[in-house]
Amino acid sequence: MDFNLENPLGNFHDLPWDALPSLFLIESDHIPPPNYCQTLKASDFDISVRRNVVSLISQLSCTFDPVLPYLAINYLDRFLANQGILQPKPWANKLLAISCFSLAAKMLKAEYSATDVQVLLNHGEGGVVFETQTVQRMEGIVLGALQWRMRSITPFSFIPFFVDLFRLKDPAFRQVLKDRASEIILKSQREIKVLEFKPSIVAASALLYASHELFPFQYPCFLRAISDCSYVNKETVVQCYNVIQDIAREEYESVLNINSTSDTPVNVLDEHFLSLESEKTNGVIQEQEFKRRKITDYGNKHTVPFSHFHQC
Repeated sequence: MDFNLENPLGNFHDLPWDALPSLFLIESDHIPPPNYCQTLKASDFDISVRRNVVSLISQLSCTFDPVLPYLAINYLDRFLANQGILQPKPWANKLLAISCFSLAAKMLKAEYSATDVQVLLNHGEGGVVFETQTVQRMEGIVLGALQWRMRSITPFSFIPFFVDLFRLKDPAFRQVLKDRASEIILKSQREIKVLEFKPSIVAASALLYASHELFPFQYPCFLRAISDCSYVNKETVVQCYNVIQDIAREEYESVLNINSTSDTPVNVLDEHFLSLESEKTNGVIQEQEFKRRKITDYGNKHTVPFSHFHQC
């Protein structure tokens, strides 16, 4: 049976997909335990190892669908939570990254060459290339730590459910909202703070943040829909939303900093616009307001009238 992150269980004989409440009940079995994040924070070394392995997985996955590294990193976190750091050596990190990547690729039926991806990881500079049997043995260790639960329940598994709550009429608007939320989820995985929250909470928070960007006028309706959902805790959603907001802010600030160092026509126009605005207001536009316009610029392009939505 094909594996899909939005429908991880499919028609799994033990748990029908139409039994949606069951997904909320068992999602904790597919994520690291609550103390995992605190354990990482308590050790700079552990955080450094995770960051290194995540970076290696990203390098291996650079030519694949983004969901592949997401699934591989999910396996990594669940493995580290169960086994800890096996060997504090670079070759061990590389072997773990290759094994998690390989398992995710097999689950998603992505074709790849084990030798080619290892050469990519070594940047053509030589280095150790693991034999197939070595990788397979490590895969077995990872599988044992995960108790063979490879059909991970991730935030993507809950996106269709929460999007339905928003009652968007136009399929195009549903899709753009799902795409932006998925982008947020993918980028947030590197931040260990997000690991404190269940997949359903991350999905709800990412969709809320995406809706605030894309459909700001309808955001109160979306927020009410999430708040009224009996499957999620409103306070926890708010906490996760704040974490995602911080991650997105850092992302935008990084983009703004890059743009500010480039003398492009767009930047020149931005500077001219700011100058005109300053003259009109007899003051300097606050940096926060300028960033807000930058952040919501993408969303404003997709803002749509109320007629395209069901009323709250």
